[in-house]
Amino acid sequence: MNEGVAASDGEDRGSIPSPRNAADAYRVSDEELHRARKVVADNSQGPDDLRLLLDMLGLVSNNPDLPPPVSR
Repeated sequence: MNEGVAASDGEDRGSIPSPRNAADAYRVSDEELHRARKVVADNSQGPDDLRLLLDMLGLVSNNPDLPPPVSR
């Protein structure tokens, strides 16, 4: 474990995720997807802004017949 990441009292306060490779760059967990959508919703200016931001981030599809670019 990297000593710079460890807490001074010896407790692990979190871990650094491993880097993603090209194959899983667009794959995220259900929890990550939920948290990302919630942050965007909390900070959007309205429904049109929310839809635009989610689409720009790949969290929704601009075509309702296709899945979003970011998948689980």
